Amino acid sequence: MDIHPIKTEADYHAALREVSPHFENEPEPGTPEGDRFDVLLTLIEAYEAEHHPIDAPDPIEAIKYLMEAKGLERKDLATILGSRQRVHEILERKRPLSMQQIRKLHDSLGIPAEVLIKPYPLANEDALAA
Repeated sequence: MDIHPIKTEADYHAALREVSPHFENEPEPGTPEGDRFDVLLTLIEAYEAEHHPIDAPDPIEAIKYLMEAKGLERKDLATILGSRQRVHEILERKRPLSMQQIRKLHDSLGIPAEVLIKPYPLANEDALAA
């Protein structure tokens, strides 16, 4: 097994080229091919975490995405956020999420708290900046 650390973009792209054909049909775990695949994925993930980090999404966009993915409507969030009016204000960026609402969204829908606590612009801030 001739595997070395991924130190450059060229190394990174070479590792990606090597593992990509195996995503459709992963090698059997415990075989030499499976072990090589696992080690390369670990190296790729470590390189990406350091050189290509992905920022947490905007909290409101994360809520909207989860609503769509789970087939939820605004009225479904009323029990979590307090009322239909409160849901409207939050999703239209007229009111920020409170810590209590963040906890409820995390507990009820599984949205990571670190996503929900991220600062985001409110509609009235946009108007003030213009």
